[in-house]
Amino acid sequence: MVNAPRHLKFISRTVLVRNDNVDEAMRLLNRLMGREGLLDQYRRTRYHEYQFQVRRRINYEKCMAIYNEDMQRKIQFVMRKNRVDPFPGCS
Repeated sequence: MVNAPRHLKFISRTVLVRNDNVDEAMRLLNRLMGREGLLDQYRRTRYHEYQFQVRRRINYEKCMAIYNEDMQRKIQFVMRKNRVDPFPGCS
């Protein structure tokens, strides 16, 4: 069990081909790689990225993270079950 963490990383990027369906396996692999950010990292390292582009990308990612966190908080607030009915008498 000493090598379990390394093995789990390998398993997370391993896709089994079932019934000779390679297209479905490739779609699944691309989805996994996209979710982990490997495709974005590959696209960034393909060409040289100037400093102003790096700053712009990092600022954009920070803004998106803040926006997503705020939106998730608002959605959780609206979806909570124990809130008082905001419009009493309207069903």
